[in-house]
Amino acid sequence: MNAPEKMSRVVKGKRYDVSKATLIAHNVYWDGHNFERAGRNSFLYRTKKGNFFVVHLTQWQGERDTLDPLSEQEAMDLYERLQEHPVEYEEAFDVEIEDA
Repeated sequence: MNAPEKMSRVVKGKRYDVSKATLIAHNVYWDGHNFERAGRNSFLYRTKKGNFFVVHLTQWQGERDTLDPLSEQEAMDLYERLQEHPVEYEEAFDVEIEDA
């Protein structure tokens, strides 16, 4: 599954639109058999105003694709669980990373 090109949703007076946001992480990668994770993929975005949202796409009949806003902490947690990172953590969250 590829990242959606057109998907938006208004939540609490804010429009979240994939065409106007930056994809910062996702879980689309070849595992030797397919690109889909059990028929589902997740895409984490950051808006120009610094808000975060996730798009979940599904191939399963009876399920719907979703777009949900996230807090910054929820976005950080999801970023760490997703395998692919087109944007580095420091840039995605405007933070400095210290060595362990």
